[in-house]
Amino acid sequence: MTDNQKKGNSWALLPMLVFLLVYLVTSIVLRDFYKMPVSVAFLVASIVAIAMNKKESINDKVEIFCKGAGNSNIILMCMIFILAGAFAQVARDMGAVESTVNLGLSILPGNILIAGVFIIGCFISLSIGTSVGTIVALSPMAVGIAETINIPMGLALGAVVSGAMFGDNLSMISDTTIAAARTQGCDMRDKFKMNFKIVVPAAVVTAIIFIVINMGNTVVLEDHYEYSILKVLVYVSVLAAALLGVNVMVVLLGGTLFGGFIGIYTNAFDIWGFVKAIESGIMGMSQIIIISLLIGGIVEVIKFNGGIDFLLSFIKSKIKRKKGAELGIGILVSLVNMCTANNTIAIVTAGPIVKDIANEYEIDPRRSASLVDTFSCFCQGLIPYGAQLLVAASIAGISSIEIMRYLYYPYLMGACVLLAIAFGIPNLKKAHAN
Repeated sequence: MTDNQKKGNSWALLPMLVFLLVYLVTSIVLRDFYKMPVSVAFLVASIVAIAMNKKESINDKVEIFCKGAGNSNIILMCMIFILAGAFAQVARDMGAVESTVNLGLSILPGNILIAGVFIIGCFISLSIGTSVGTIVALSPMAVGIAETINIPMGLALGAVVSGAMFGDNLSMISDTTIAAARTQGCDMRDKFKMNFKIVVPAAVVTAIIFIVINMGNTVVLEDHYEYSILKVLVYVSVLAAALLGVNVMVVLLGGTLFGGFIGIYTNAFDIWGFVKAIESGIMGMSQIIIISLLIGGIVEVIKFNGGIDFLLSFIKSKIKRKKGAELGIGILVSLVNMCTANNTIAIVTAGPIVKDIANEYEIDPRRSASLVDTFSCFCQGLIPYGAQLLVAASIAGISSIEIMRYLYYPYLMGACVLLAIAFGIPNLKKAHAN
């Protein structure tokens, strides 16, 4: 390979620049990051990618694009997204989320209400794998707490968002975990273990902060909350099976069937309601599936045209050591996240490039998966135009800026991952090649 080939071609990155211009610039001009659909922006970028490189025929370029979109990792990731969507919707429709929230509230003493909201948020997001779903479920309750005990609304919602981002980063069925593990080529359980060691200190300190803030408050919201242990078991079983190392597709399929059985048994829905919930859940994942396919094709074309080689060459010129490469991964993912306002899309977009960087600097796949997920969730939990803060703010009728000062967990998570890079923790044994 010649030096020019090794250095790559900067123009090959044009499709990603087009995406940023179409999506980011449009969103800034309109002051609405949800006006321009991300899928449309990536479709435009796909067209540009295929139109480039006049040396190749259109048929060959389409073939290259399809090869990337049909990559086994991309297809497997899409299948997991489908099963995760089905499980999440079935569990939601049969009342598992409501029961889990009410169970937590029924056992919380008044002097740790805010810390309790954070802990409940951690458990729910860890179980259902979606930060936005957790925020939608918990925010109305947090608003009621804030009004009852006379605390800032932003504080109560800060606890909700903090808890939601904990599970978004760690959950075995979170789309960020799925994307990070698949793009880096590691087992999701191994990625969980790595993440757990990095972010748990942040979660513990966050809980202590909320306890101190709410200390002395003895308000009890209600005398009784209705919940069903049977419905809570749906999440517990999925979480336990995932931690035991059961194949994620088996876990999700089993959880969906178990949730459907309990839903029918408790009359939450009938057999056709169960089927409808599955369909709704699958369709709810359609955008991220389509985006994953488009990104897979775009990245393959960029790689063929020398764009990945250019990025690696550029990064190598700026990075001298392994720790620098790890920090570079974090910066890369964070920048993409700020541009897309979606951490899953950021991981899917940057994942292949991160994988090449990790290979170049001999970074363990478990660690690169952990870094890419943690940095994306750290960034996503703080941007005021992200779905998480916008949803929470809209439910409470306040500005997302009012919540940002109370987002203790995302701030601490960012500090913990930087410390993990600086001190090389946790130490890893040699990973088996995937």
